[in-house]
Amino acid sequence: MDISLYFEQCGRGEPLLLLHGNGDDHGFFCGQIKRLSDRFTVYAVDTRGHGQSPMGKKPFTLSQFADDLKDFMEEQRIEKAHLLGASDGANIAMLFTLRYPERVSSLVLNSGNLDPSGLEPSFVDEIAKRYETIREAETGEERHEAGLLRLMLFEPQIRPEELSAIRAPTLVIAGDHDLIPAAHTRLIAERIPNAKLVFLPGTHAVAEEAPEAFNDAVSVFYDGIGA
Repeated sequence: MDISLYFEQCGRGEPLLLLHGNGDDHGFFCGQIKRLSDRFTVYAVDTRGHGQSPMGKKPFTLSQFADDLKDFMEEQRIEKAHLLGASDGANIAMLFTLRYPERVSSLVLNSGNLDPSGLEPSFVDEIAKRYETIREAETGEERHEAGLLRLMLFEPQIRPEELSAIRAPTLVIAGDHDLIPAAHTRLIAERIPNAKLVFLPGTHAVAEEAPEAFNDAVSVFYDGIGA
């Protein structure tokens, strides 16, 4: 691995990796970490080029982020872990599970999408306009911003039928006023065998907006799988 991912660790029990979304960092889960650490050893990780993790030289793609996660687990001597991802963190979790199924104990997929068509069209239009103005930036903050926007405009590219290969117990959870249309969230839950589906009042950031309701739903799921 060309970089070391920044992370914060707390709690005791089976390992749980928290994966934030595009443009965020591990602090996105400040409303979840304390409660989850009562049950798990929690690793709140900053993705490559986010928070305190450096960009490195490897590609700035979700596929690379999934491989970074594998390298991180090997560095920390984690053979198998529960994954909880929000937004692009959920997308990374899906890619990782499809690539390394033996390393995943369970999945919580919060507001993920299979491809850019799974985002509200008006939101895609906004980021596409911004991307066109900065796509040629070569240095500084605009170059980094262009990289983040590129992820949302062109990634991930997961076919619905691929999800049938996922065997880990899965919770799909989203806000009822999410950037991800409800039909797309339902599609993900329908294609993953035996996945549970929960909608909570809130937006794409429902884990931040309603941490108690989010944590309750996640805890019910973990109780159900004996985690």
